[in-house]
Amino acid sequence: MKFRIRKTFLFPLGFLVVELVALLISCIVFKQPPAKAIILAVMILPVIVLFIECLFRNTTIGDDHITMRKLLRIKRLNFADISSIETIMVKRRAFVTLSTNDDFLIFSNAYSGFPIMVQHLLTKLPAEVVTEEAVAMAEKAPNKSADMVSCWLAVLVVGFILYAQLMMGQ
Repeated sequence: MKFRIRKTFLFPLGFLVVELVALLISCIVFKQPPAKAIILAVMILPVIVLFIECLFRNTTIGDDHITMRKLLRIKRLNFADISSIETIMVKRRAFVTLSTNDDFLIFSNAYSGFPIMVQHLLTKLPAEVVTEEAVAMAEKAPNKSADMVSCWLAVLVVGFILYAQLMMGQ
């Protein structure tokens, strides 16, 4: 089974990238001070990197292994080598850590279908490494929407700034 970052987060994040690039282009076209364009360009870079990282990130649970693909990186753990599974909740953010003797893998509830992902993972792991906390999280995984709401809020704010920039430039 293949799991990806939620589209409900990717869509506003992609929209934010487009707005920020449009804002940068408008700064250049309307001959705004170079410092403004440079600061904006520096601020855009982390957002673009986050978007690309989230866009390419996926996790596949196979018959005998789990593989996480990130931008320019692939990490694979065999289920037989996993020595522990730990779960952590911080507010409504859930993290699952899979550990072997010399490697680890962490994923969060930013993935679409996170409860199904954890349930499917638990059926593949050796019974002795599955903890009660992991089973509890699989049964009642938290649904996080604050990142999506924050992203849409940023889209609105940048949209307003872009609108003001375009109105002043005419």
